[in-house]
Amino acid sequence: MGTPTPPLPILPLPSATQLKWQQREVIMFLHFGVNTFTDSEWGTGKEDPSIFNPTGLNASQWMDVAADSGVSLVILTAKHHDGFCLWPSQYTDHSVVSSPWRDGKGDVVKEFVSAAKTRGIDIGLYLSPWDRHDERYGHEREYNEYYLAQLQELLTRYGKVHEIWFDGAKGANAPNMSYYFQDWFSIVKELQGSINIFSDAGPDVRWVGDEYGYAGSTCWSTINRTALKIGEGSIVSYLNTGDPKGTDWVPAECDVSIRPGWFWHKSEKPKPLSELLNIYYNSVGRNCVLLLNVPPNTTGLVSETDIQRLGEFRKAIDTIFSANLAEGNVIKASSQKGEIFRPENVLDGDHLWSYWAPEDNSKDEHWIEILGDNKGGMKFNVVRIQEAIGLGQRVKKHEIHVDGKLVVKGTTIGYKRLHRLEEGVVYAKSVKILIKESRGLPLISSIGLHFDPYWNPSKAISSNKTIS
Repeated sequence: MGTPTPPLPILPLPSATQLKWQQREVIMFLHFGVNTFTDSEWGTGKEDPSIFNPTGLNASQWMDVAADSGVSLVILTAKHHDGFCLWPSQYTDHSVVSSPWRDGKGDVVKEFVSAAKTRGIDIGLYLSPWDRHDERYGHEREYNEYYLAQLQELLTRYGKVHEIWFDGAKGANAPNMSYYFQDWFSIVKELQGSINIFSDAGPDVRWVGDEYGYAGSTCWSTINRTALKIGEGSIVSYLNTGDPKGTDWVPAECDVSIRPGWFWHKSEKPKPLSELLNIYYNSVGRNCVLLLNVPPNTTGLVSETDIQRLGEFRKAIDTIFSANLAEGNVIKASSQKGEIFRPENVLDGDHLWSYWAPEDNSKDEHWIEILGDNKGGMKFNVVRIQEAIGLGQRVKKHEIHVDGKLVVKGTTIGYKRLHRLEEGVVYAKSVKILIKESRGLPLISSIGLHFDPYWNPSKAISSNKTIS
C-alpha cells in the first residue's frame, strides 16, 4: 500500500496570499490626514490643505510600534472621504503639495513605505471611493477615471502592496454614483500580483459586517460572492457568519480602532486591555484577522498612551499563548489515517500542513483526547483548536468535554478557534474534543490548552459566552 496519501480537499480553498494573510492574525490600520487636525471623523472636503502640518512626523516610529506589537502588515489611509491625498498626485493639488509640511515637497506614503521596508513590514493602502472634495465626484465616467488614475499611481510608484482596502461608505446626502469596482479590481490584480483586495464583497478578504471587531460565533471563510454587494447594509449578518455552502473563499477581517474614533482626538483614550482581549478572542479566536487601527496624532506620531496599551496587549497575548499545557501529554483519537496523520501532529509547530486525519471510512463521531498525567491535572481556562484550512474549512459543530463534563458547544473552527471557559480555570486529567458534524472528514492541525490570567468570567459580560 505504501504511505497513506493526504485526503482530497473540500472546495473552495484559500489562495497562497489568503493563507499568508490569515496567519498574520493581527494587522494594523493608520487613519491619518486632515481630520487629524480638525478633530473630526469625516472631513467635509472643504478643508484648507495648509492645516496639514505634522511637524514631528516619523514613519519609523509607526513601524517600530507595529513591529513591537507583533504586526507584519500596516495599512495607511492614503486618501479618506475628504479627498485630501497623502501623496503628491499629479491629478489633483488637494494634497500634501499644498500643505506647509516638508515645504510642500513631502510624501507621507513614500515615508510610510520606506520605513516599513526597513523594518521588514508589509504595507497596504486605503483609497476612499467617496470623495467630498473633487468636483468630478457625481460624474460617473470622469470620477471613475480619476479614481483609477490615482489607484495606478499608488500601485506603481511604491513597490509591493499586500492589501488594498475598498469600502462603500458615503454620507446620506452624497451624490448618487456607481463605482466601477470590477474595473478597479482588474487593474489592481494586473498591477500587483500577490495583493489581497478587501471590501464588503471581497474578492479576497471580506468585511466582518461591524466595527466592534467581533465576528459571528459561527464564522465560515466561505461565502457566495454573488450574494454580496459593496455598501449594501442588509447583508451584514451574512458577512458576519459566512456560508457553509459558499462557493468562494473570502475570509473575514475585523476592523476596530484602539480608541473610540478612527482618527486621533485629544479628548480620547485607548480602550482598556480587557476590551482589547475580548476583541482578540472574538476576531482572531473566531477564524478572522484583526485589523486594529492606531491613529497618529497631530505631531505625526503614535501617542504614548496607545503605545503603552499596545505593549500590554502584546504581553498579554504572549503570556497566554506562549505555553501549551497540552504538550508532553498522551494523545488519543477515534481513528487515524496511517502514521503520517497521527493525532500527535496537533501538538507540533505546523498549524497548516501537519494535522490529524481520521480513517477514510470512519462514519462514527470523530474525537481527539488529551490525557494529562496524574499530578493534579492540566490547569487551563482557554482551549485553542485549529483546522488544516489548506484543504478547506470543514467543521460545522464541535464539543469540548473536560473529565467527561461538557464545557463547550461550538460550531465552526476554521484557522483558529479560541474558547474561554465560562466556569474559569479547570484542573483536568482529560480533555476530549468531539467533532459532531463536518463537511467530509475533519482535519485538525493544532490543539492548545492555555492559561489566561486576565480572564475573570464572573466579571465578564454575556457577549463572551463560550457556549454558542
